[in-house]
Amino acid sequence: MPVFSPRSLARLATCDPDLRVLFETVIEERECTILCGARGEEEQIEAYRTGRSKVSWPDSKHNAGPGAPRDLADAVDVLPYPIDWSERERICLFAGYVLGVAAMLRADGLMDRRVRWGGDWDRDGATRDERFFDGPHFELI
Repeated sequence: MPVFSPRSLARLATCDPDLRVLFETVIEERECTILCGARGEEEQIEAYRTGRSKVSWPDSKHNAGPGAPRDLADAVDVLPYPIDWSERERICLFAGYVLGVAAMLRADGLMDRRVRWGGDWDRDGATRDERFFDGPHFELI
């Protein structure tokens, strides 16, 4: 059974309990790595400046901690392991698995909130109509 690295566990610990339950369940069957949980002000400003985020501080659901709008992040960036940014289809398949697990956990009463994926912001099941594809991004709504 796959397990998270200490680094991934530390990043996941900065996230809302619903995200922790979700990815603790996902890792039981799918090897993945947590790229980012909570972001502080400087990190968010840099993500916005470099185009990795479309929102600046403090408007990202990643923004959590001292001075942020929330204590824990409502967003997490996760990719299947090993990481290959060029494998968009693999990223999409992984996201489908994650969204299916999230729906199951909600139906079982183990998660309170729904999840939106950064490859399908409008949640219509299509990725081609998105102006900003953020494949690793999962957020609570």
